[in-house]
Amino acid sequence: MAAAFPEIEKIRYEGPKSKNPLAFRWYNPDEVIEGKTMAEHLRFSVVYWHTFRGTGSDPFGPGTMLRPWDDGSESVENAIRRVKVAFEFIEKLGAPFYAFHDRDVAPEGATLRESHKNFDAVAKVLKDEQDRTGIKLLWGTANLFSNPRFMHGAATSSHADVFAYGAAQVKKCLEVTKALGGENYVFWGGREGYQNLLNTDLKRELDHLAKFFHMAVDYAKKIGFTGQFLIEPKPKEPTKHQYDSDAAACLNFLRSYDLLPYFKLNLETNHATLAGHTMMHELEYAGMQGALGSIDANTGDLLLGWDTDQFPTNLYLTTECMLAILKWGGMGAGGVNFDAKVRRESFEPIDLFYAHIGGMDAFARGLKIAAEMRADGEFTKFVKDRYSTWDSGIGAEIESGKATFETLEAYMLEKGEISPHKSGRQEMLENLFNRYF
Repeated sequence: MAAAFPEIEKIRYEGPKSKNPLAFRWYNPDEVIEGKTMAEHLRFSVVYWHTFRGTGSDPFGPGTMLRPWDDGSESVENAIRRVKVAFEFIEKLGAPFYAFHDRDVAPEGATLRESHKNFDAVAKVLKDEQDRTGIKLLWGTANLFSNPRFMHGAATSSHADVFAYGAAQVKKCLEVTKALGGENYVFWGGREGYQNLLNTDLKRELDHLAKFFHMAVDYAKKIGFTGQFLIEPKPKEPTKHQYDSDAAACLNFLRSYDLLPYFKLNLETNHATLAGHTMMHELEYAGMQGALGSIDANTGDLLLGWDTDQFPTNLYLTTECMLAILKWGGMGAGGVNFDAKVRRESFEPIDLFYAHIGGMDAFARGLKIAAEMRADGEFTKFVKDRYSTWDSGIGAEIESGKATFETLEAYMLEKGEISPHKSGRQEMLENLFNRYF
């Protein structure tokens, strides 16, 4: 088939002084930062759903996107044509990975059997394109939220047949993800939650969700899938309360049901915002628990209380992300996955390039700034000094477990009063952060 982007050459690194909007100013994949190349640190991934299936529709109007390669049909032929376009785009962009939901890449059939057949037909073309280009699958996942059958959830549905259907769909998606060499498999509980507790057996639903995950772990072992399982936290939208509401809730659930050894977290900025957290908070929480797996790189509009999935361009945000990711040793098999969509008004195909280039440059520059901060060590030194009373004396006794309420009372009765502690110096540290920009 003819090229979908004939006017676009492969995107190159031209350096900070470049004024070419179709070139990288900061993302130089071969540049070494803290012992690894930028490409190894960032592991950029293009999402299939927003980039190649997004139409620009919203609750107030139909789609606006010009996608001349797509005839709008839910045919296997159209899906295969879309695969060719996707790999042309990803190859020209220079991203090493992509990610998909099963229903993104292949149309759902009238029956589960037909859906499996469609998925197999498209997966064969995906494999051919991966072999041709060297682009890899970061992760696969099953869409267990769009079809009306999942209106009450999938693994947490009040109807056992829906649980069974979801299990069959995940089984197939795991098989395809393994066949395509996927390095992770993600669970996002879009409908796993509740709208009203008056009609919900909360304990039963959570028990069922845990059983679903244990079945997935067991089947992965059976077929030899060695990729990392990931859960993606999100607090709300579409349900009032989703069971995977934030990093802490996910980790508590996993620990409660003996699932923690098998799962890490795929964290998203816009979801962190909806949960009332910063992305840096979510990354720190997952990192300190050894559960940092991957990130969905986007941002939300802070004036809007919903999931806008915008491309990340804020250097403060990307620097904070990379500070946490570097601190906790990187993301292993995970990556920086652009779960982001161009705005409804950015409807031309070339806008897909502008958006991804901007996001990749923002994370590359955030990586460089974060590495510079770490090399200088001023923030690390300040935090160490702030907690210095825990490094010896009574602080060390408390941390080592030697202290008791009785010994602490005796210590304070003798000491009498506490001397003023060191200032938190928030404003000074914010000024210091600004210096790097």
